[in-house]
Amino acid sequence: MSTTPTHSSAMRTAASHARPNNGYRTLWRWHFYAALFVMPFLVVLAITGTIYCFQPQIEPLLYPHRLVVTPRPAPRLDENTLLSRARAAMPPAAVATTARIASRTDRSAEFIFRLPNGTKRSVYVDPYDGTVLGTLDVDRRFMQIDRMIHRKLLLGKSGELLMELVACWTLVMLGTGVALWWPRRTGSLRALLLPDLTQRGRPLWKSIHATLGIWIALGALAFVATGLPWTGSWGKQFKALATSVKLGSPPGAWGGLPVSALKPAQANGSNAGQPSKGSPSKMDDMPGMTMDEMPLPQVPWAVGAVRVPQSHETSASPEHALPISLADIVAKMRAAGLADGYDIALPATESGVYTVSYFPVDPQLERTVYIDPYSGAILKDIRYGDYGAIGKAVSYGTSLHMGRYFGLANQIVCTALSLGLAALAITGCLMWWMRRPSGTLGAPARERVAAPMRGWKTALVALGVVFPLMGLTLAAVWFMDRLVFSRASASATA
Repeated sequence: MSTTPTHSSAMRTAASHARPNNGYRTLWRWHFYAALFVMPFLVVLAITGTIYCFQPQIEPLLYPHRLVVTPRPAPRLDENTLLSRARAAMPPAAVATTARIASRTDRSAEFIFRLPNGTKRSVYVDPYDGTVLGTLDVDRRFMQIDRMIHRKLLLGKSGELLMELVACWTLVMLGTGVALWWPRRTGSLRALLLPDLTQRGRPLWKSIHATLGIWIALGALAFVATGLPWTGSWGKQFKALATSVKLGSPPGAWGGLPVSALKPAQANGSNAGQPSKGSPSKMDDMPGMTMDEMPLPQVPWAVGAVRVPQSHETSASPEHALPISLADIVAKMRAAGLADGYDIALPATESGVYTVSYFPVDPQLERTVYIDPYSGAILKDIRYGDYGAIGKAVSYGTSLHMGRYFGLANQIVCTALSLGLAALAITGCLMWWMRRPSGTLGAPARERVAAPMRGWKTALVALGVVFPLMGLTLAAVWFMDRLVFSRASASATA
């Protein structure tokens, strides 16, 4: 009879040790699949993202003879003259699309042209004497190639979808990784946050991998989340949805606004060339381009889905006022408080407008301005305060994600997170290689008794609903796990 309490105590002790590991192998199995997929891509993302983060410092070093000039006491030439010099350096059929406005005394003036074969080329002009310093293929600039590798692996739409999947599966990897480590280190905060350097071999790499993951998990989660709105599939749909429910771009832009760009006619009264005040705008009925489709290097996320206005004929008269010049637009923007670091998309047709995009490091200073090319009237001046709640949040997330918001410190934080994710991928690969039985995938064994894990199942379903492409791959992995990898690896250890 004396053995009963001892037996009960032993049962309770065994149960207490078993509970924390309930579902452990299931989590490990999903962590394994997620990591196996994202590991090589995380290294690519880390390297390209870190390089792009330091674009302001790197580009002048790569192209010093084009981007950098010697400051002089002589006044700068006006933008019309500089554009004319740049145009003279291009083939006759080249079309000027964009002017990049910078007032720094040590920077050249840059103009972007579209060539007949569809390529884009930047022309750099000395702002003091008008000398053409050289040209660069826009799509072959080092930073543009780096950016396209980061976004789509230079594989077009398929690469864009692949990188979106990588971001989503990184969320699964981070979530399961924290869950795997956290319950097993509740006894010591030091063991949770610091690696055990007394270990050797795979246990040492496991300790380093786990504690590194704990340190960067929250920042890495934010890193991934702030990058997703810029993806080509889900991000584009998310932007369109936010715009349609008035939480992205300014509420009502352009719907119902009494503004439009006008071509001044010969006989149109005293209001010729001024925005129409007497009738609602018909912008919503127009098939105009969106801001994301404009020939601009970058535009604020919140206005990406906003359609750009066009001019309207006011009479059948063939005589129209001449459009105002680029120098006039620069002077107008200076008077409106914008002097440096913005881009101007030039009107491509007689019905086009000047589109000014200002994408600074501080989201609250972002501006998008549309200017009538005939009257010079500002049709719309969209600022941060006009954004919806989602647009404001994404703007801050973007600035932080790109390492722009608080200068060098932000760049260092982004670098630490990027390299931390790369280190997780490398250490995880080492652990898998050391543990993997020869000739097999080496997936962790399944639970002998399936755990309910309702919370995790709900989270995965929610992830699949929010990210439909991710949902399809989740279902595919579950299906393959049941049919292709159904045999548990007996050699897998915790």
